[in-house]
Amino acid sequence: MRYPRDMRGYGRNAPDPKWPGGAHVAVQFVVNYEEGGENNILHGDAASEAFLSEVVGAAPWPGKRHWNMESIYEYGARAGFWRLHRMFTEAQIPVTVYGVATALARSPDQVAAMKQAGWEIASHGLRWIDYRDHDEETERADLLEAVRLHTEVVGERPRGMYLGRTSVWSVRLSASEGGFDWISDTYDDDLPYWLDHDGHGNQISPQLVIPYTLDANDMRFATAQGFNSGDQFFTYLKDSFDTLYEEGKQGRGGMMSVGLHCRLIGRPGRAAALKRFIDYVKSHDKVWLPTRGQIAEHWRAEHSYRPAALRPSRMNREEFVSRFCGIFEHSAWIAERAFELELGPAHDSAGGLHNALARIFRSASEDERLGVLRAHPDLAGKLALAKRLTPESTNEQASAGLDALTDEERSTFTELNTAYVEKFGFPFIIAVKDNTKASILAAFQTRINNSRETEFATACKQVERIAEIRLRDVLPA
Repeated sequence: MRYPRDMRGYGRNAPDPKWPGGAHVAVQFVVNYEEGGENNILHGDAASEAFLSEVVGAAPWPGKRHWNMESIYEYGARAGFWRLHRMFTEAQIPVTVYGVATALARSPDQVAAMKQAGWEIASHGLRWIDYRDHDEETERADLLEAVRLHTEVVGERPRGMYLGRTSVWSVRLSASEGGFDWISDTYDDDLPYWLDHDGHGNQISPQLVIPYTLDANDMRFATAQGFNSGDQFFTYLKDSFDTLYEEGKQGRGGMMSVGLHCRLIGRPGRAAALKRFIDYVKSHDKVWLPTRGQIAEHWRAEHSYRPAALRPSRMNREEFVSRFCGIFEHSAWIAERAFELELGPAHDSAGGLHNALARIFRSASEDERLGVLRAHPDLAGKLALAKRLTPESTNEQASAGLDALTDEERSTFTELNTAYVEKFGFPFIIAVKDNTKASILAAFQTRINNSRETEFATACKQVERIAEIRLRDVLPA
């Protein structure tokens, strides 16, 4: 079984984003323009809208218009939008608009203002539809119509996509459409990344993803356990910015997305908090304030797509076993059994695959593990002299100078090897790349005095460590 979700991402060491001007953080503002594209029987929907409004506990009204709900959305178009437009143009901050195509079509003056301000207008779908129960072909048709209508209304096709109310197909459909420089229907990272699988285990053409946010987002003014006041919103944004800014000073710069809605943050009591945050951000140097399109352009230039040389989770059985059969010495059965585990992108690193292989080794019977121990050669023993070690063992023993012993040293190792095997029934095993010739000899002389139970456990841990070192030679850490 293959697990398509990526739980590893960039891992321990995320890349330096190399933001322009040496910025510590990129702060990106999104204005969601949905007013006129929400659920409404006037739009052919079965019921009224019930999401993200001032109406607490709103529920859809099947077959009926909801006058209060409609007027709340109209506030976003009539007043909230223009308050945000003034705020961002006066601050000279470029904005990315997530525009619902039908909403844009019903707001020509607002579209003209967006274009005049130089804002990026990305797609937010055809209508504000929840696609979780839609079939793939219906959603595909809506996507193509959204692009067509957007192009007709705006004058150019959208280069970015955030659908929002997605199905399991949405990301793949956006990527396969072929015209989006970036998509944002993920919330899984602080940095952009390249996606080359569709969430179903199938490979797709590399698609740049710029993750979005639901936490630094004014939608929480309209959800349970959300923001009750502008001060709460400002404090949360400030803390998010401060954390990312400090991390950026240490070369771990990230990206902060701020999600806004005209009918929510556009209200005067909330807009004041946004204005304070904008002023706070602009009081710092080393801050980049781009559109998402500018982030995409930068990422392509500085972090172009580079396919991994080896991806264990995408190998077939024959390739997997052939490539990793020697990680545990002469024990291909470990790789064979590991292939049957729930492998995914998290196992495409040295640490991830080591965990999978080690699970098989640890869960094996004592006789099977003993067989793995006995498969290891003596250190500086007869096989080494006869040059009959595996390539891995040859390189490992050479790294500690065990291929260049004096006659006296070789005699000492031979005596210890013989005594050790006679006592424990398996050869002395140590990760030689962690050691020097002197430390290996000292460990040999110490461990030979252990009980068999202790030494069996110690040898097994050393086998796992050797496997980890071998994997680090062929996979990213």
